[in-house]
Amino acid sequence: MSTLLEMTGVRKRYGGVQALDGASLTAVRGEVHALLGPNGSGKSTLDKTLAGTVVPDSGEIRIDGAMARIGGPRDAHALGVAAVYQQLSIVGDLTVTQNVVLGLEPARRFGFLDHRAARDRAAAALERFAAAFSGRLPLDRPADSLGPGERQIVEVAKALARGPRILVLDEATASLHKEQVEVLFDVVRELRAAGVLVVFTSHRLDEVFALCDRATVLRNGHTVGTVELAATDENELVRLMVGDAPHQAPRPARAPAAATPDRPPPTATLEVRGLTTDRLRDVTFTVHAGEVLGLGGLQGQGQSELLLALFGAARITAGGALLDGRMLPLTSPARAARAGVALVPGDRGRQGMFAPRSIQENLSLASMHRRARAKLALGAAAERRAARSMVERLRIKIGSLADPVSTLSGGNQQKVVIGKWLLDRPRVVLLDDPTKGVDVAAKEEIYAIVRGLADDGAVVILNSSDNRELTELSDRVLVLFEGAVAEELSAEAITENRLVSSALRLAPGESL
Repeated sequence: MSTLLEMTGVRKRYGGVQALDGASLTAVRGEVHALLGPNGSGKSTLDKTLAGTVVPDSGEIRIDGAMARIGGPRDAHALGVAAVYQQLSIVGDLTVTQNVVLGLEPARRFGFLDHRAARDRAAAALERFAAAFSGRLPLDRPADSLGPGERQIVEVAKALARGPRILVLDEATASLHKEQVEVLFDVVRELRAAGVLVVFTSHRLDEVFALCDRATVLRNGHTVGTVELAATDENELVRLMVGDAPHQAPRPARAPAAATPDRPPPTATLEVRGLTTDRLRDVTFTVHAGEVLGLGGLQGQGQSELLLALFGAARITAGGALLDGRMLPLTSPARAARAGVALVPGDRGRQGMFAPRSIQENLSLASMHRRARAKLALGAAAERRAARSMVERLRIKIGSLADPVSTLSGGNQQKVVIGKWLLDRPRVVLLDDPTKGVDVAAKEEIYAIVRGLADDGAVVILNSSDNRELTELSDRVLVLFEGAVAEELSAEAITENRLVSSALRLAPGESL
């Protein structure tokens, strides 16, 4: 087979994070090529670079030997590239037909939509997936009325309606049940036989070995190798993903700070029992005050959903949580916060702060209800004193408390997001990727804050896409897979190697 795609020296930086650092990918016609790597390796960024949703800082893309200039999705489509992501682009209010032909609408004279032609085109794209819909194509149904797996199939059909030469499937099986996966795989094999290149990104290694011909592995934004899957095994792929981590020595459990007259020994206990939502399945665990419980596994396996559920921001269908034997009110974030639960969300810009407002206002917001209940002053002077004390405690670099929080660096913004909760003296602190997008120095300072929270007697639950961060901070790690706890790792078992192998569902006792 001749080479169809060459990506070389691709670099992309987001603020202080180098997502891609000279990554490369070479693939041929008529193959299914896996793109693999641990969390934060750059897989999705490389996929999005090819599909035009991310513009690289540098690097070259060649298709059929010709330089490809991809400045957006339209450029990619014109070159025969279509992509399917786990985060869907389906418009819920539109019908399935309208979604499949979106951007490709057939027109009649004077520009009016040709409804019959649109329906025929959608039916042709979906026909090969009929088994995934129990044999009845939902052409006229609103997309919102479909189940998650059916919406994912519609997204695939939408990409195929463009007749691509290169199809990117980025975690496209994550929401599919077994029968739908089999239907998708049959379609992918048909595409391969027709000479289409399929770039397949998945965290499920059994799928990779069942479907793919070769695999390219990324680590820390670099390409570390390409292997023939028929001549390798899961252990070899994990070695490529982890690098030198197999030689990492396990660390002992971190001892909480000793109790003092001003700081009695921590006693709080959080018990989560059978917690179930649309994304979580019967999650059960116990964590004690003074402990940092890490959440591991590949991204998108329910870690963020678990934190949202414990903060009252997700609809719980079964189970719940108790703090010191008392049921936590998880029906709203406001009630959870009043019960002593704090959440540092994964998207600080949209969920963690009010960017146009001042640093002082952002720091004071979460603790206003407590001070009002205690009939403490809420005047400007008290607000400034409280905010100033947190700035000094967390060493937040500011000009003035009156400056908009958006004027701070990413690391200092994150300290503000954490600091607003510390003023509220939380008993349970939920951290969702707290160092994402911050520089190395700010990371170390945030690590110290996390350790300090545990030493001061808080229950800390940490979700991180950085396995090194989990090994550095966690006393235990729960590895999540498809919304359930797949494995629990004690302190002595927390190594990058073990985290990666557990995330990929290797047998716990299997040697690497």
